Amino acid sequence: MHAYSPKTALVTGASSGIGRATAEALSRAGFTVFGTSRRPGGGSPSQFTMLACDVTEDASVAALVSEVLARTGRIDVLVNNAGLGLFGGAEESSAGQVQRLFDVNLFGVVRVINAVMPSMRVQGHGRIINLSSALGIVPAPYSAHYAASKFALEGYSESLDHEVRAFNVRVSLIEPGTVKGNFDQNALDPDTRMVEYDDARAWVHGFFKKALLTAVTPEQVANAVLLAATAPRQQLRYPVGKVAKQVSLLRRLMPARLFDKTLRQEFGLPG
Repeated sequence: MHAYSPKTALVTGASSGIGRATAEALSRAGFTVFGTSRRPGGGSPSQFTMLACDVTEDASVAALVSEVLARTGRIDVLVNNAGLGLFGGAEESSAGQVQRLFDVNLFGVVRVINAVMPSMRVQGHGRIINLSSALGIVPAPYSAHYAASKFALEGYSESLDHEVRAFNVRVSLIEPGTVKGNFDQNALDPDTRMVEYDDARAWVHGFFKKALLTAVTPEQVANAVLLAATAPRQQLRYPVGKVAKQVSLLRRLMPARLFDKTLRQEFGLPG
């Protein structure tokens, strides 16, 4: 009964920001779109259907995927957007807090992909699009754990792409720099704040807030997701915005010592 269903897209973390803009863009492109939030409220947007899902719980993810497949019989595009931020000195976060971060930013992605892949294998095609960050290319100071989660996502995604090509499934990474409206959204505060890092933490927060003046919009990120979802020949990585593209290029081409010095100067760090 699903033979003539339009292509279906599933977008995690779609209640606002990049996730919502992505769900809307995919809907305009003709996809039947399901978005997720841990606690959907106020009804679904007119363009797509919101469903409840906590990506840190296996049962919640399994129920989500089962419901989407029951309604449409297929998932053609999966966008893993749900995520958390964490900024501060590395030693200001306990191991438990870092585990919580990874449980969303990495293991949440793994849970959803593991639940979706069986249907993609059966149908013989699919696109998996994971939201990374410019911090998954270059780890900035006072973002150690967030950057680590995105570095892990980058490695996982690249390996996965090699594995699933046999089933005509491809994986892409979206790598935006600072995004308007996203600063401090879904971000954790360090759980063991130390006075030694107060000044640095305040400076870095100010740095990122200043960066918002030239940040990309959620709609620009959504356009990159749409390209990854529909391009005949998708890329593995899609840097979004001038800063992300420059950082990606400089990291590949600039000598390591010079890059290190330049980064420290940008963040006002000594030495």
